[in-house]
Amino acid sequence: MSLLELPTRKDEAYRYADLDALKRVWGDLADAREIVVPAGERHSHVLLVGREPVEVHRARVVIELGASLDLFALNGATEYGRVEVDVTVRDGGHFGLHAANIAGGSATQEIVTVVRHEEPNGTSRQTVRSVLGDKATGSYLGKVAVARHAQKVDGEQSVKAMLLDRGATANCKPELEIYADDVKCAHGASVGELDANQLFYALSRGLPPADAKALLLEGFVLQLWDEAPEDRREELVEATRALLRRVAA
Repeated sequence: MSLLELPTRKDEAYRYADLDALKRVWGDLADAREIVVPAGERHSHVLLVGREPVEVHRARVVIELGASLDLFALNGATEYGRVEVDVTVRDGGHFGLHAANIAGGSATQEIVTVVRHEEPNGTSRQTVRSVLGDKATGSYLGKVAVARHAQKVDGEQSVKAMLLDRGATANCKPELEIYADDVKCAHGASVGELDANQLFYALSRGLPPADAKALLLEGFVLQLWDEAPEDRREELVEATRALLRRVAA
């Protein structure tokens, strides 16, 4: 698809996108960033989305023999934010995604991934958490594709969303496409709301309602950053807390 052609909802990868917002930046989008992790190397990358009301980040990644990449992505765009990653994992490579959508108002946020295990012994772990209030929409569309000869692959997707208001929407679409017969792949998705008993307890300790909600939500999201690079971890934590306070207010 040419960058000149705005996608439609017939394209599954853009089924839940805010096409009006996307149209505003589509003509300025560069080709997807190309990232190659050399054999045997371990890389981590942190992505903070939300400096602009509408942001789209696209990358094509190749993880070579025995290499690994962990991507830590915090999506806090106030109108439309999209993180789109297409990953190829070579023999013994590893890809980890640790991502959060945190949105209020009428924002639309998306995490869209394709992880291609084209050689044996690769691993992938994708963990996505969404916190959505007001009329916000948060989506995860993730596909793990395992080639016929890619034996001993181990892939996992864990997707959970927390809805704070009746008008909020979560879309979770983990997908497995497996042609090998000796693999270990799993996915799970759930959508829920704050535990009423936990919230009551927090309120009974004298916390204002917004602070009580934000505190409970921190336990839901902050674990994503446990393995983030030390020099960026505090930045991720503080940015997450600020977004949670805003959404919980």
